[in-house]
Amino acid sequence: MFKQTISRSKKALSLIKKLLITWKNNGWQQALAKTFRKLYLKLENTPPTTEIVVVEEPQVNKPPSETAPEINQPLPEKKPWDIIYHQWLSQNFPREADLKKLAETVEIFPYKPVISVIMPVYNTRERYLIEAIESVRNQIYPYWELCIADDASTEPHVKEILKDYAAKDVRIKVVFRKENGHISRASNSALEIATGEFISLLDHDDLLTPDALYEVALLLNRHPEADMIYSDEDKIEEDNNLTAPFFKPDWCPDSFLSRMYSGHLGTYRRVIASEIGGFRVGYEGSQDYDFVLRFTEKTDKIFHIPKILYHWRIHSVSAASGTEAKPYAYQAAKKALTDALERRGEKGIVTDVPIYWGHYVIRYEITEYKKVSIIIPTRDLSEILNACLESIFTKSQYPNYEVILIDNGSKEEATAQVIADWKAKEPDRFRCYPLDIPFNYSKINNYAVSKAQGNYLLFLNNDTEVITPDWIEAMVEQAQRAGIGAVGALLLYPDNIIQHAGVILGVGGIAAHSHQYLPSTSPGYFGHVISISNVSAVTAACLMCRREVFESVGGFDEELALAYNDVDFCLKILAKGYRNIYLPHVVLYHHESKSRGYEDTPEKLERLAKEAAIVKSRWQKLIDNDPCYNPNLTRSRADYSLRIAE
Repeated sequence: MFKQTISRSKKALSLIKKLLITWKNNGWQQALAKTFRKLYLKLENTPPTTEIVVVEEPQVNKPPSETAPEINQPLPEKKPWDIIYHQWLSQNFPREADLKKLAETVEIFPYKPVISVIMPVYNTRERYLIEAIESVRNQIYPYWELCIADDASTEPHVKEILKDYAAKDVRIKVVFRKENGHISRASNSALEIATGEFISLLDHDDLLTPDALYEVALLLNRHPEADMIYSDEDKIEEDNNLTAPFFKPDWCPDSFLSRMYSGHLGTYRRVIASEIGGFRVGYEGSQDYDFVLRFTEKTDKIFHIPKILYHWRIHSVSAASGTEAKPYAYQAAKKALTDALERRGEKGIVTDVPIYWGHYVIRYEITEYKKVSIIIPTRDLSEILNACLESIFTKSQYPNYEVILIDNGSKEEATAQVIADWKAKEPDRFRCYPLDIPFNYSKINNYAVSKAQGNYLLFLNNDTEVITPDWIEAMVEQAQRAGIGAVGALLLYPDNIIQHAGVILGVGGIAAHSHQYLPSTSPGYFGHVISISNVSAVTAACLMCRREVFESVGGFDEELALAYNDVDFCLKILAKGYRNIYLPHVVLYHHESKSRGYEDTPEKLERLAKEAAIVKSRWQKLIDNDPCYNPNLTRSRADYSLRIAE
């Protein structure tokens, strides 16, 4: 059951008024402002004693011990983002009637695996422990067992509660450890008494949604080969308010090396969990991270359920309350990541992202400094071109690169002079080839590759400027890895607003730049901007790949002369089984579209529409469901806001 009540509040009205004024002229936030405007008018016209009930289902009569805890009690006020999330919940959270219908379908499942819920317990607050256990007992999927390991709790109520539940429900199994061994040992004790084909992990103060195990079982009926399943999650505050939803991408192994994002609800095939030895002592606080790193080295049959199935409890000593709660967890995570690199035979150093605990950047050792060919198409705009070349030759530290300039019909004498000057300054690293044809981005770059000598191809716009001196090294570190296809960068407008942090498919019709127009100081949606992330595509304004990858997909499609050629190129790479990746620590300025202007003439708009149709005909399935995004997030903007039905 989900119930939300919003009470009228002068303070809330005042806050929303300020937000509307602040956001009035911000284009990317207009839709959000529209939502608040509707809410404000609704609140403004509501009598003070009136309640606005978003969803309300009558509670069925059950004995107190069998009644699910109230997930969301009425609150006098909600934070603005909570109001939006609760609007989403009112549209998407299953109601009591929905749950009853789902429960009726369980018996027709051909496959009904037992799922062992693993729950280590230590001195849990009475209310939280009862609610956690009840959230399992109230599952609409009945084929589960709850395996609890009490880690020698000193609070007497813990043993009493556990014994009481074990006595009244045969599916609840409890082992009482004689000495405190911390979470890894306790989890292993719970794992030892598990008999289910799969295990699901539940912290002793968190909650499963009533349909959590049903959704896991449903996926297993569709994909019985699955070895690991994870879901989306949110947080539950001490007053039972739901907040901070985390809508995750499908499995992205390089994103996972930058932060532990799979989290809750995690379900794993028990035989593999046992094979890898369960949870390792010495990794407490990040024992799940270490466990999944080792688990995913044994299988690639990993599935994601894009639904909220888990409520992560926020209280003063929980990891959900903030990074300061368990600082030792981040050292354990770095240790787990370092171990993973060693097991996988990849030499690298795990570094923290400054300020943002729990996010990591792996800098891989470059095995061989092979030549990098930096390919730049250009046409006039001598000052812009010169600034680009100046930044490359004065800032780059990589010892083995060349710059291939393709002059696409420049007419200005100043441009000819810039080219001549750089030929004189860098005779061994700079070459220019004329190609005076009607603008065709794909044909220009394909031609440039035929002139390039490098093992790595770095496609770069002439209106970019290098910021980070080790930009080439950082891109080579990733591009050298066998599984990596295209490597992209963080591009900023000159005013330090984000222009590109990877590409999201489906936003705006075909694709849009992730987090565009947000400040460069923004960490992004759950750390996307500051983390190495798998993405479906990156812009060719700064894109590196190995020559073999480029040739394997036939280069850029010359039928796509104007637009979406880089998206099409990246998706061809994905189709070959490679992973594309965005790097937050490679930063350049990008004076977007200065070379050829915007698509604002009838001819350009007609060509743009034609090329858009070509891309849609090839990649509609991915455009509809970007595996590196989430179907619950908006398709209207690139700010990762929620997808709310009007």
